[in-house]
Amino acid sequence: MDAVSQSRHQMVDAVFRRLGYRDAELERIMKEVPRHFFVDSAQAHDAYKDTALPIGFGQTISQPTIVAMMTHELAPRAGDKILEIGSGSGYQTAILAYYTPRLYTIERLPELSRRAQGLLEQLGLRNIIYKIGDGSVGWESWAPYDRILVAAGAPAVSETLKRQLAAGGRLVIPIGDRETQRLLRIERKGDAFEETDLGDCRFVPLLGTQGFK
Repeated sequence: MDAVSQSRHQMVDAVFRRLGYRDAELERIMKEVPRHFFVDSAQAHDAYKDTALPIGFGQTISQPTIVAMMTHELAPRAGDKILEIGSGSGYQTAILAYYTPRLYTIERLPELSRRAQGLLEQLGLRNIIYKIGDGSVGWESWAPYDRILVAAGAPAVSETLKRQLAAGGRLVIPIGDRETQRLLRIERKGDAFEETDLGDCRFVPLLGTQGFK
């Protein structure tokens, strides 16, 4: 194993020790996805630290512990139809792409979307459908989704996103103000929605019609 791969494996092991549980499939995927690929070369030496890093345009690549926690709580299953809101660097996108034959991802900033698409294609991940636009309203034309992950902080849980969940579906989303949020897991049970608070988190704000203005 080369030094970069060893650093990646050590990071993932440390992340799951910190979380206090195991997720064999997610651990395997995170050990395979090269996080350094998604950050600027000047920051590559920090890629396997458990910290968020800037990716330009006021955006960040999320802390690995948060990526692991959100993915674990989303609990994607093979064959699920998944919607990601906030493609960002493409790192979380890459991890989700391992779980599904078709991943749908939305990014508000064209520059980030195009860059993420180029990196993901270089990694051979070609099961992803990209959209540049307002992620706060989801992607109605492909709904319903078994899983929805929102990688930006919203002021409230969008009723539009809840309606785009399939029966038995899950939505993981940060809710709060522009500075700090609570991470929520929302499960659709018939016409009802069960909400679980997963604790404090901090994301860039979700901008859009049903996000921050």
